[in-house]
Formats: sequence, C-alpha cells, structure tokens
Amino acid sequence: MKKNWTFIIIAGLVEVLWVIGLKHSSNLLEWGGTALLIYLSFTLLVKATKSLPVATVYAIFTGMGTAGTVLVDMVVFGEPFSWTKVLFILLLLSGVVGLKLVTNESSKKEGAV
Repeated sequence: MKKNWTFIIIAGLVEVLWVIGLKHSSNLLEWGGTALLIYLSFTLLVKATKSLPVATVYAIFTGMGTAGTVLVDMVVFGEPFSWTKVLFILLLLSGVVGLKLVTNESSKKEGAV
C-alpha cells in the first residue's frame, strides 16, 4: 500500500478517536488529548493531499470517520443496532473503496496546472 493511502487510513482511524473525545472529554487532559488527535488527523490528511486529489482524500477521510464512529457507537457505547445503519455504512464504504480503485496516485491535484 502506498504511503499516502496509509496516511488517509490512519487519519480516518484517528478521526474516530477525536470525535469520541469531543463527546466524552470532561477535563483539561482529555480535551488536550482530543486536540492532539485532531492535529494528528489533519496533519496526515494534508500530507496525503500532496500527491492525491483533495476531493478523493477528503471523501475517504470523512467516509471512514463516519462509518467508524457509527460502528464504535453501536459496539462500545450501546447505540441501538440497526440493519438500516449497517446497510448505509456498507454503501458508504463501497463508495470509499470505489474512489480508492479509480484514483491514480500520480493524478494531478485538483486545480493544479
């Protein structure tokens, strides 16, 4: 797997952690950890946009974050399970995989001449 795709995957996983931190942080140390995770996530995201199209990177990042957050809510925090949620998560993830398959790492960044 190429380095930039690895950056996106890690950024998406870290996004799930900082979103959880936004909801559950209750003291200065936890808020500091959440801020650090936000910084790490977006730093990796920016690195990935150096050689991949911004729209693709952002779509994959937000798709992974959304799907991961919903799954963690159901598995860890007791959010009610719903087949409809699972269906739409799978639909979202199929779009993410599709974008990965059709995106060429050597593609020019959008707006570049």
